[in-house]
Amino acid sequence: MTPTQLSALLVELLALPHETEWVEWKHNKADPVMIGENLSALANSAALHCRETAYMIWGVEDGTKKVVGTTFQPRKAKKGAEELENWLMHSLHPQVNFSIDEWSHEGKPVVVFEIPRATHAPVRFGSEEFIRIGSLTKKLKEYEDKERELWATFARKPFEIGIAKADVSGADVLTVLDFDRCLKLLQIPLPTDQQGILNKLAEEVLIVPQPGGRYNVTNLGAILFATNLANFERLGRKALRIIKYKGNGRTETEREWRDAPSQMGYAVAFEAAVAFINSQLPQNEPIGQAFSNEVRMYPEKAVRELVANELIHQDFTVTGAGPMVEIFADRMEITNPGEPLVDTLRFIDTPPKSRNEGLAAMMRRMKICEEAGTGIDKVVAAIEMFQLPAPDFTATLGFTKATLFAPRKLADMDSQGRIRACYQHACLCFVSGSRMTNPSLRGRFGIKPESASQASRLIREAIGAGVIKLHDLQVRDRDRSYVPFWA
Repeated sequence: MTPTQLSALLVELLALPHETEWVEWKHNKADPVMIGENLSALANSAALHCRETAYMIWGVEDGTKKVVGTTFQPRKAKKGAEELENWLMHSLHPQVNFSIDEWSHEGKPVVVFEIPRATHAPVRFGSEEFIRIGSLTKKLKEYEDKERELWATFARKPFEIGIAKADVSGADVLTVLDFDRCLKLLQIPLPTDQQGILNKLAEEVLIVPQPGGRYNVTNLGAILFATNLANFERLGRKALRIIKYKGNGRTETEREWRDAPSQMGYAVAFEAAVAFINSQLPQNEPIGQAFSNEVRMYPEKAVRELVANELIHQDFTVTGAGPMVEIFADRMEITNPGEPLVDTLRFIDTPPKSRNEGLAAMMRRMKICEEAGTGIDKVVAAIEMFQLPAPDFTATLGFTKATLFAPRKLADMDSQGRIRACYQHACLCFVSGSRMTNPSLRGRFGIKPESASQASRLIREAIGAGVIKLHDLQVRDRDRSYVPFWA
């Protein structure tokens, strides 16, 4: 921050009625151990009081809050032979990326340490964790209720309200976020001035106003509306990747999405991403009878929903990996970091549970994805209309993957593919208020009525696999219906 911005921050903090759990005033006292304990306490108390930043300020008289100046020069100070700042940095665990500013306010030297809140565990100094009790610094273990509350705070803090970029000017906010596209997608009239736009972004919790007329950009604002995710260090690897390969393997890349939108936030880039995927899919005459003209290999409704799902349900704590779409000659794989919170066998009937409820709600509000609980149903319904092989939903260590398969005749499907299609059809019928029958399964696979025995064999195969069951044992064979194993 500039000296002017720092002075504005100081004035706002001085307006507080008294020293708080997240603000500490000092005149000249600068014992290294005292500073370390206070950094731990302030970081933990900021989290406890839902503050993104805490402050330790030298040059202010405690009690009167009069700016008197300080002789403390932190960048010249040492602990033993080591520079103070470096010593403090490696004495705090988890590491706290505090910043130090020195400037002159009304002719008097002032120092401020800006301390980000603890994020996932209490910050300790050395081997001890500290907390602020009023204006006092105490050991956290002596206050069990505070410790429990602090851990509960870490569990409650969602990804969306975390800070992607701190201390940004109003003008820079409008540079790093595509505010115009944002407000259009949210159907909010565009205000006529900069402050009006900033106020609207703050109302949506895309930015958070800070002292001194500055702003923090939230993860929600950045991941959805960034003009370039590379501007946000922690989110730079979370841009959607789309790769098309030659053939059925990964040995030769044919094309990768590198258009300008590829590095933008998800909401800004979504339509361009879906358009690129569709442009890379071959056109096929559908196996089913729903269409007479050539269409893309996979239904766009299924592609849109699965791409939206991978963006929404990913685990943002997984580092070094982001959402990916891979297109092969015989399939398309849509993968996101993080294992699902719902059993993959229950994707169709169970409303999705998301780690990122705020992100999901806003993407639904912008109509990028379906209402909760209906998206995968619509994916499977679209796949059945095209009479494609059933999609495969799998969870591996640290990842979730949805696979769409190119057209394939029933005779060419393996046992797992046939069983999966039968199970998904039974699920879709059940959630639609009906039950799977031999005729409905024939329609799913395009089996002619005179080949009803073929559908019967598929049903027996699925029953043997334990994924469907007979609804009523008392009815005649030709009137029998079937439901998923969980019904």
